[in-house]
Amino acid sequence: MRNIFFTLCIIFTNLVTTNAQQKQYDVSQISKDILPYASAVVREKEVSIDIKDLNNTLYHIKEVVTILNKNGDVFANISVYHDNTHSIKYIKGATYNSFGIQTGKFSESDFEDINTTDGFSLFEDVKVKHYTPHIVDYPYTIEYEYELRIKGTLEFPDWRPNNGTGIAVEKSSFTFTCKPDFKIRYKEINTPSGVTVQTDKGEKTYTWQVSNLRAIKFEPFSPNDLNYLSIVKIAPQKFIYYDIPGSFNNWDELGKWEYDNLIANRQELSEETRNRMIELTKDITDPKLKAKKIFEYMQAKTHYVSVQVGIGGHQPFLASDVDKLNYGDCKALVNYTQSLLKSVGIESYYCVVEANSVHKISLDNDFATLNQGNHIILCLPFKNDTTWCDCTSQTIPFGYLGSFTDDRTVLACTPQGGKLLHTPKYTTTLNRKANFTISESGDLSGDVNTVYTGTDYFVREAVIAESPVERLKMTQNIYPINNLSIEKLDFKQDKGLQPATTETMKIKAPEFASTDNGKINFSLNPISRIANVPRQVFNRTTNVYINEGFTNEDEYTYTIPAGYHLDNKTFRRTVEKPFGKYIATLRVEGNQLIYNRKLELINGIYPKEIYQDLVDFYQSAADEDSHNVILAKNN
Repeated sequence: MRNIFFTLCIIFTNLVTTNAQQKQYDVSQISKDILPYASAVVREKEVSIDIKDLNNTLYHIKEVVTILNKNGDVFANISVYHDNTHSIKYIKGATYNSFGIQTGKFSESDFEDINTTDGFSLFEDVKVKHYTPHIVDYPYTIEYEYELRIKGTLEFPDWRPNNGTGIAVEKSSFTFTCKPDFKIRYKEINTPSGVTVQTDKGEKTYTWQVSNLRAIKFEPFSPNDLNYLSIVKIAPQKFIYYDIPGSFNNWDELGKWEYDNLIANRQELSEETRNRMIELTKDITDPKLKAKKIFEYMQAKTHYVSVQVGIGGHQPFLASDVDKLNYGDCKALVNYTQSLLKSVGIESYYCVVEANSVHKISLDNDFATLNQGNHIILCLPFKNDTTWCDCTSQTIPFGYLGSFTDDRTVLACTPQGGKLLHTPKYTTTLNRKANFTISESGDLSGDVNTVYTGTDYFVREAVIAESPVERLKMTQNIYPINNLSIEKLDFKQDKGLQPATTETMKIKAPEFASTDNGKINFSLNPISRIANVPRQVFNRTTNVYINEGFTNEDEYTYTIPAGYHLDNKTFRRTVEKPFGKYIATLRVEGNQLIYNRKLELINGIYPKEIYQDLVDFYQSAADEDSHNVILAKNN
């Protein structure tokens, strides 16, 4: 009887626990205050980092997230990265329906274990265990938990409780535990409340918590999410990385450690290669032109292959290996180019940069960590003429970076220490001139010449890389001219110190203009029209961010048929805002119509209240770009 009583108690306790958990995960329990703009809700997330010693770290995550609709499915994907320094202790999880009733379980055996697919790595020992629940009955909830044992203490992932737009947070916490003598630096960004620090039983614990965070909606022209999401960054003072000890408090010390331990002992070349560089540049006196010659030698000899193995995640191949194998990743090719330049006495810096074409992301000036930066570029500090190179492309001009790495703060790793430098900002320009002839039957023919400079230098790179036949097809799809036929197409690339790409076309477009009752009607701007106007956003929350400014200037000259004149008027249209300017003019000179158009956008961050002006600006420019003219027969 007693055993029956205890059994009933256990069953009752389990039922109470299960019901409580079900009630907790019931979607109806989510506060409506945090649901606007949410496709998913973090019900609970616990992230903890526990430093056992300098070479032993435990990283633990437990998360429960409710997926409200199809757009939220991305937040249900679980990816656990592991390599020979990150070992998985366990993974487990469960799924629940909208009422919080468990519908399934999963464990590590249900995960697919694959190499990380960046699509271009030749060697990569980082693998990822990946799991996606196949559930289409919304809303649903997924709960998962895993723990990693990490060998080393150099890098700690940032804590991001609301990691992206479209996700709300009921509660989330981050705990960092270590011995009192393990010193850390931390930085709080947009956190509603600060850290709580406790010391107990020989351990020091730092805790951050947030709750009831509303989802942030996606908005066009938004700045980098560092500007509005909650983030905590952690950096150690002392650490071990692949059995290499070190310490740093700032970029100077981190750059010095990187140079001394990851770079300096990787730059030896054979005497034969050093002599080859001396011979290659013996007739050149200008150091910059010497560097250009060596850079072009490196480009012709090597090709880019990503390598992400072992300490190679942060350490380059030996320069001598690249010299023999003729390939390398960004680290290896920069290190190799440095070694070649050193052969002729030219100083250069190995620079860490966050490469991104959507947002210009600078390294945090006042908070040094190794997990900032995803690419390596080269800096040549010539007196009064600092020059930058990206060594991963076989076609990029010497001294040119492009939108991937321009205008941002980077770390130069030098024998003297780390230096924060700023890459050059490019003025993006497009200049196009066209001479067209309109026939009485409405056919268009003529020549188009376009010059791309600044970050636009690479705008036709994908086209140029194709065969002549494919170039024609791709270019024909680029230009929105009805019935376009390209009779001749040519590209020329000036890879000098001011790179420029020139595109020339000879075209025809039968029935380009419509004809009716002695009149010819056609669009003045058949090439450069604005195709997309930013969508309306009400109650905007983020500032307006224009990543890349540009200036486009077009001049189209139309020779009109004999016996015709412009039926409507010449004009000048101007739209001017703090962030840009649009000017379009039309004038008549003899039997020619001359149309000029200039569109300028100025990069920067603007107040959120100006977004409607940006929409109106684009709409006005798009309306003007659609302007048609009518030619009429003379009486």
